[in-house]
This record gives sequence, structure tokens and C-alpha cells, in this order.
Amino acid sequence: MVPLSALWLPIVLSAVIVFVASSIMHMVLTYHRSNYGRLPDEDKVLDTLRAAGLQRGLYMFPFCTMKEMKSPAAMEKYKRGPVGSLTVLPLGPPAMPKFLGLWFVYCLLVGFFVAYLTGHTVPVGAHYPAVFRVAGTAAFLAYGLGVLPNAVWKGQTWSMTIKEVIDGLVYALLTAGTFGWLWPR
Repeated sequence: MVPLSALWLPIVLSAVIVFVASSIMHMVLTYHRSNYGRLPDEDKVLDTLRAAGLQRGLYMFPFCTMKEMKSPAAMEKYKRGPVGSLTVLPLGPPAMPKFLGLWFVYCLLVGFFVAYLTGHTVPVGAHYPAVFRVAGTAAFLAYGLGVLPNAVWKGQTWSMTIKEVIDGLVYALLTAGTFGWLWPR
């Protein structure tokens, strides 16, 4: 067993590397630009939503309970559409420093659990491939597979989800490489 105290450097460095890589992937590369679309007649839709007094939160439409879902009225609403979900954020421009800070904390958290799992399954002095395999699998579970429920339950397009899974694979490989490189000998 490798103690977590011996793995602080790969935890922190893998978080930094993933943070930088994700910044490059989202700001420099262009494949994420098609993830979101503009609402048709956006100003009118926003005026309507504003008048409804929406507060921060998650909304489903049309809304109904499980009991109401099979009712003729609910079925008609589903047929007429639109059907979807809406996330309402706090007022104001996106708080990018806050979001980036939370993303970095998430990267540290993933690194911590990768270290925990790898430290309990791979001995001190293990060869790079053994460390890479365990650390990469653990990191991919967090970065890559964690996004799949968004396509299953939240209506996110599969094309966007696949891009996020590919991003997660890159982050997992970077994390695995960092742990393999800095594994205690």
C-alpha cells in the first residue's frame, strides 16, 4: 500500500495538467463550439421567461407527476411540445473565475480518489504500465463515464456527450501518465 501522503505531487500535478489541457481543448480547439444552439426568437423567449419570474433551478416541461404522466391532458402537452428541461442560473454574466476554481477543485478531488484507489492496489516500485492502467481506469470513471447520464436523463445530445467522453479519456490518460511518472520507487 502507498500512503496518500506519498502521492500529493501526482494529485496536484495531474489536476494542474488536466486543468490546462481542458482550457486548451475548450478555448483553442473548435470541436465544442457546436454544443449549444441559440433559441429561436431569443429576445421574445427571454421576455416570456422573465415575466414568469423563474428563479434559479432546474425545470422540466411539460411538468407532471408520475401519476399524471399517462393522463390525456399530459399526453396532449407532450404531443404538442416542446418537451425539455431548463437550467436557470443566477443573474449576471457567467462567473468564470468561480467555475474555473470549482473545476480545479474537482480535478484535485479526482486526483485524490485516483491516488486512494491506485495506492491501495499498486505497490511501491510498480512499473509504469501497472500504475498507468489502474490510475487511468479510475480517472476515466470520473472524467469520462460520469457524463453519460446527461444524455440518458437530461436530453443532452449524444454528439455532445461523445465529445465529453473523449475529453474525459484525454484527461484520464494525462492523469494516468502523471501518476505513472511520479509513482514512488
